[in-house]
Amino acid sequence: MFKASRFEYRFRFLIHALIFTLAFWAPWVEWIPGLDLTRKTTWLVASFWLSLHGWMSFQVATIVLLVVALLFTGLGAWLRTWGAAYVGVGVVASRAMHGTAMLTDGPYRRTRNPLYLGTLLHTIGIAILMPPSGAIFAIILIWVFQIRLALAEEPFLAAQFGQPYLNYAAAVPRFLPYPTPRAEAAGASPRWGQAVLGELYFIAVFAVLAVLGWNFNAQWLRQGILISLGVWLVARAFMPAAKAETVAA
Repeated sequence: MFKASRFEYRFRFLIHALIFTLAFWAPWVEWIPGLDLTRKTTWLVASFWLSLHGWMSFQVATIVLLVVALLFTGLGAWLRTWGAAYVGVGVVASRAMHGTAMLTDGPYRRTRNPLYLGTLLHTIGIAILMPPSGAIFAIILIWVFQIRLALAEEPFLAAQFGQPYLNYAAAVPRFLPYPTPRAEAAGASPRWGQAVLGELYFIAVFAVLAVLGWNFNAQWLRQGILISLGVWLVARAFMPAAKAETVAA
């Protein structure tokens, strides 16, 4: 079936990490030399292509692509932090599905999957630091995986909440946010401090691009992403666990 398996859901963070690792590494560049693939970053290749076809100068193209990357990583970090503030970082980090109450607050009034959408936006943003083949690989696989994860959750939530969830799913888009709220707020309060801690990797990557990106050194930025990941792994030790009474799949 197209939906993610229980194994995939349980190890979804590891699967994301594997996809990103392969995308940055792009080992197929050596495996399939006949395709004439390059290890140069998408940032460099796309900037050269834009200047070659007269759309803009190479210097302007590098700036434009950096700004686009900042927009995508910034939106991704914001969506994930906003969503985590309502769903709870313990649930976000949990290996199991949870459902004690139907969530219709914050971004969940406009999209059913702000966390998965935020991950995709983040992927598009950092893709400029990957080889072009790696960027395509990452965006396609991450997007497909987000869909499969969402499809795995939907039957569980429908079983937990019944018709109210089906009504919610019919009104609120699965991914693309609606401009105005499509569901009535339940009155939950956001926990911003926990959310920032839980989504520190995404926030830190945006900060790295915003601060170091203007040096136009892709190697520094890739190292910054690794450091962001390390800081987030340390921060996970301070994250609260999901409540014990939460029902798990």
